[in-house]
Amino acid sequence: MPDLIPPAVILDKSQMAENIGAVARVMANFGLSDLRLVSPRDGWPQERAWATASGADWVLDGVRVFSTVAEAISDLNTVFATTARPRETRQPVRTPREAGRVLYDDTASGLKTGLLFGGERAGLETTDIALCAGIVTIPIDPKHHSLNLAQAVAINAYEWRTLILDAPPPRFRDTEPPASNALLIGLYEHLEQELENGGFFFPPEKKRSMSQNLRVMLGRAAFSEQEVATLRGAIHALSRGRGRVLAKMAAERAAKAKE
Repeated sequence: MPDLIPPAVILDKSQMAENIGAVARVMANFGLSDLRLVSPRDGWPQERAWATASGADWVLDGVRVFSTVAEAISDLNTVFATTARPRETRQPVRTPREAGRVLYDDTASGLKTGLLFGGERAGLETTDIALCAGIVTIPIDPKHHSLNLAQAVAINAYEWRTLILDAPPPRFRDTEPPASNALLIGLYEHLEQELENGGFFFPPEKKRSMSQNLRVMLGRAAFSEQEVATLRGAIHALSRGRGRVLAKMAAERAAKAKE
């Protein structure tokens, strides 16, 4: 089996350069190198990160910075959000070991994968978690919920490294691989725009939660590229049909007004 490309590590709104450096250090320990930052609080680059990376300069030198989580994961097929399980979503929840096996199998199938981590203080936004294939929760003792960012990355990276060393036969998917997140987000935005035009999001203050629920529901289906294209074609056809109906109704009203 050819060398597998390790998962990307995405840090959302990291607050401290020292933590970014510590994450780079543990990534290098376990053979990961693709580090992506989303809106780091103090910008990038930050010299203090190199001081705490203990020589893992190649990880920090290759950092890419994005404005949003959606942009950071757009080229990836399978992304897990590492967080405590939020009540607002119904996504599958896995341990780092279970998630590591999915990432290993998908990577062996030629898919691009990633692990998303929230900022030190606020964690991840539920809307960003909704873009992921599922949630990874570390089974720590409930008496003391206190893991720092680098520790959380290290636990997940260790599970990946263990699989690489053990090299079990990959469990390939029986179906078409899932589409990239860029294609999925395009589908979500297309559907939400047409639903907006049709008055679906009512009352307006519920739009955020309704949109989030739709994305989680659709995301669980793990649509392939062809399925995404088919769904977008169906949405387009429905919107055109609605447009023709509205035009016909407007014409009928205008004709009655002339009578």
